[in-house]
Amino acid sequence: MKVLITLTDVEPAVRLNALLESAGIATAMASPLDNLPAALKREKPDAIVFTGNLLDPQTLQLVRAQLWDGAAVLGLADVGDPQLELKLRSIGFNEVLTKPIAAEEVAERVKALLERRRLAEETGLYGDSEAVREVLVKIEQIAPVSSTVLIEGESGTGKELVARAIHRLSPRRNKAFIAVNVGALPETLLESELFGHEKGAFTGAAERRIGRFELAHGGTIFLDEIGDVPPSTQVKLLRVLEEREVTRVGGTVPIPTDVRVVTATNSPLKESVERGKFRSDLYYRLNVLRIYLPPLRARREDIVLLVRRFVQEFSREHGKEFRGITPEAMQALVEYSWPGNVRELRNLIESMVVLSHGKEIGLEDIPRAMRENVGDRRLPVIVGPIVREGERAEGRELEFIVRSLVELKLQVEQLRRRVDESREQPVFSAAAGLVMPPVVGGVRGEGEGQVRSEGEDQVRSEGEDQGGVRGLKSGMTMAEIERAAIENALRETRGNRRKAAENLAIGERTLYRKLKEYNLPLGTYDSDN
Repeated sequence: MKVLITLTDVEPAVRLNALLESAGIATAMASPLDNLPAALKREKPDAIVFTGNLLDPQTLQLVRAQLWDGAAVLGLADVGDPQLELKLRSIGFNEVLTKPIAAEEVAERVKALLERRRLAEETGLYGDSEAVREVLVKIEQIAPVSSTVLIEGESGTGKELVARAIHRLSPRRNKAFIAVNVGALPETLLESELFGHEKGAFTGAAERRIGRFELAHGGTIFLDEIGDVPPSTQVKLLRVLEEREVTRVGGTVPIPTDVRVVTATNSPLKESVERGKFRSDLYYRLNVLRIYLPPLRARREDIVLLVRRFVQEFSREHGKEFRGITPEAMQALVEYSWPGNVRELRNLIESMVVLSHGKEIGLEDIPRAMRENVGDRRLPVIVGPIVREGERAEGRELEFIVRSLVELKLQVEQLRRRVDESREQPVFSAAAGLVMPPVVGGVRGEGEGQVRSEGEDQVRSEGEDQGGVRGLKSGMTMAEIERAAIENALRETRGNRRKAAENLAIGERTLYRKLKEYNLPLGTYDSDN
């Protein structure tokens, strides 16, 4: 891999160049007086470091060009300004650091960018958020072993992509990868599909059939929607996992199999166990290694990068040339809530590329219903990660969630006032005043005009734990709100840090750092972990 360094600020550029070369990374340097576009075309770098003048028109033009050329971009800003950083990230900078900064730290950031680029190219998973970074690290750690893997995440988040990445990076990469959507198969055919059947095993079995487990011998089998497997098949699947052999339907001879099993579900499998719909012994057998894919709305900083990748992909596929996407159109895409996650975004981009009349995707190319519903999103808009001066980047997603909780609290308080006013009215219309139907609802009482609101109890007292964020009070600083959100998540999960991190949509390592930062106790929440 190669890094191109601009000589806008000579001293850090020369020092950085020496550090990267000593680490075995190919480098090239270019002066602002040189023809930078020609240098980029000649060198074809994997990463570019702009050492100054980040708002220079030529710099911005080059960065925008990299949105489509694919090089990672790191910039050294002369002043620490969160708004400036957000703007630069929305333009196309992957990382923005503030001077003065040690060249050693810049070199480490560049190495991290190159490593993420390598993993993204190998796995097909693209994103700058910490959530995606942690998923990529887990894939690299998990791939070399043969333990079963459970992937959880909403529909459309890319679970099969993760499964294929695990296979591609594993020693089994040269063997078969067999994907089976068990939720799409009727119960009467599921066992035959998975384990195969002998001739005459049932009506219509005119010949022997090899099952998916046998076909995947030596490789990987991916069982999607594993939570939909019926109880009778769960028993047989557990036996296959423990005995490492299958018996075809209608057969009597066990057949040894060497298969790595990766499963996925779009709903928490543990909840199905608690409801008695999924065997606990099979759950623990599948949940040896686990990867959680957060929804796209919880990692909005990845949307910009994904849009670029998809526009680039479909432009080539459909023979159309695009210069890019307008800032207004990009902002609308970032603000949308994406209930269908990455799959929905990908399909939309393909549609816009095919139907757009110009060479740049504009706001008018986005469906009207999507533009109109932008203001009705579930979480506040943040185009990029929030990093205030002096703050570490690890708290970006947590701050995102905390801001959401604050907004939710304000909305619930507004609802309470509306409910109080509605007591004087003969009829209460839910459509007239409810801001967030999934969170709060109203039910008419037996007496005319009486209303019972679930939200009323939640906001009756800030000191009571009624299902809201316990401990939130007006006038609190962001740090105090963040601490309260962490404590609340730990109480709800009885001290289970993994579950608390999932509820906060952050990494477990990030949560652990926050616990140390706020000097919060680790074992006083009635947890057995």
